[in-house]
Order: sequence, then structure tokens, then C-alpha cells
Amino acid sequence: MRRTIKVGLIQQSCTGNTAENMDKLKHSIEDVASKGAELVVLQELHNTLYFCQTENTSLFDLAETIPGPSTEFYSGVASANGIVLVTSLFEKRAPGLYHNTAVVFDKDGSIAGKYRKMHIPDDPAYYEKFYFTPGDLGFEPIQTSIGKLGVQVCWDQWYPEGARLMTLKGAEILIYPTAIGWESTDTPEEKARQLEAWVISQRGHAVANGLPVIAVNRVGHEPDPSKQTNGIRFWGNSFVAGPQGEILAQADNMKEENIVTEVDITRSEEVRRWWPFLRDRRIDEFDKLTKRFVD
Repeated sequence: MRRTIKVGLIQQSCTGNTAENMDKLKHSIEDVASKGAELVVLQELHNTLYFCQTENTSLFDLAETIPGPSTEFYSGVASANGIVLVTSLFEKRAPGLYHNTAVVFDKDGSIAGKYRKMHIPDDPAYYEKFYFTPGDLGFEPIQTSIGKLGVQVCWDQWYPEGARLMTLKGAEILIYPTAIGWESTDTPEEKARQLEAWVISQRGHAVANGLPVIAVNRVGHEPDPSKQTNGIRFWGNSFVAGPQGEILAQADNMKEENIVTEVDITRSEEVRRWWPFLRDRRIDEFDKLTKRFVD
């Protein structure tokens, strides 16, 4: 018997007005829910502009406790629409201790679980180590009424180890809320290589683990407040891939889009029978994967 899930992806541009961003998200969630979406995924840090382009201590004021005002808001949106909702919030855990945290709500509005971003970048225009403490909840899938979700966040999407651990713990879908884009001085050829690498890496997780993958990115230009760079043009291209890496749906790279597509969960069983990668893993030879580098 086939088991399918309708998935809604919301690719949105953001402004400096948090209330407006959240209200726009609410209407987009209602839109995809009205089209049958049971699982809705939002982009990384969707309440605000991507504030990590600079290091500014006043921006810690954007963080909230979990539970807190944003979880109350999205809990109500999830329950009102009868959906499982994947959000991405700036968590204030304690004074001076903050995380980049995905919170998953079940259809009744309850918090099904959360994931704290494990891999934290520190690159020009992506100064996340200044704001976020690395996650300490591990790579643990979140059980919901529609299945077991392997949720990670953005920079985590480049690491096969996280995807594999989620898979080994029973995740049925891999999900990546994301905020990634181009710097304007990059050549068109370099921009194309970066985008292709981003898509390929996640399609590779789908193939290697025999699981569907959902990646939701933001879109639009956000200026650099320090004016040291020309800001970030977030490249959109939110997509859903099947367990053989096949693209099931993909958004544009320049505009906001709400997408609803169907994911067949039972295909993972079929694909893993054809390509039994988990069976053939040489786990007896993988001990050195815990090393930073094998000299």
C-alpha cells in the first residue's frame, strides 16, 4: 500500500519588519494548506532579515525563548491549518547563549521536537559563529503524525555524516531550511557552480540514503548593513528530490513561490531494495571518521 505526503514549500523574501514577515508567512501557509499540503517547510531564520552579515551585539535582541512568542504564533498556525510545520528560529537558551533552532509543530499545534544547528559557518557575510552556539541535541529525527522527519539547518546540508545519522535513526525525509545566496562580485560562471554544488550535494544525500530531500531557501536581495560587501542575493531554487535524487519540484531563483508537491514515502523501500547501500556499508572500517583528519 502506497503512502504519500503532500508537501508545501514557502520560498519568501524578508524585510526588516518581523510582524510583516510573519503575517506573510501565515498567509502563504494557509495557501499551501488549502491546496492539500500536510507538511509545510519554511526557510532558515524566516522571521527576520538574515542578520549574520555583520557582527552586532544588539541583534541578539532578535532571539526568543522556546517556548516563546514565535512558537505560540506558529503553533496556532499549524493547528488552525491541520499541518505539520517546520520552522527556523533564533533561540535564546540563556543570557549569552543562543542557537539556530528548527522547531517542528504537529497538526494539533504541539511542539513535536526541535533541532539545534550543528555546523556553524564563519565566512564573509555569514558570521554565524558570532551568534550561534553549535547544537547539542545530536542528529535525532523528530516523530510527527505524518512520519519521522530528519530536520537539519542550512550549513548542515553540506555534510553527509548528518544525513547518514538521521537515516540510521529512522528518518523518512531529510529536511533543510536554508539561507544561501550569491555575492554580486562573483562571476556568472562561479554563481552557476555554487548553485549546482548546493543542489548536487543534497540530491547526493537523497541517493546515498534512499530518502526524499526537501530544501527551502529564501530569495531576494538583502543589503549588507556595514556596506563592506554588496549584500547577498539569495538564490531561491527551493526543491524536493526523490530517493534517487530526481527533482520532483523546484522554485525559481528570483521570485517568491509557494509550491505543493507529492512525495511517495514508500518509494524509499523500493529504491533501497534495488540499491542496498545500507546493507553494504563497511562499518568495520569507518572508525577513523571520528578524526578531524587522518595524517
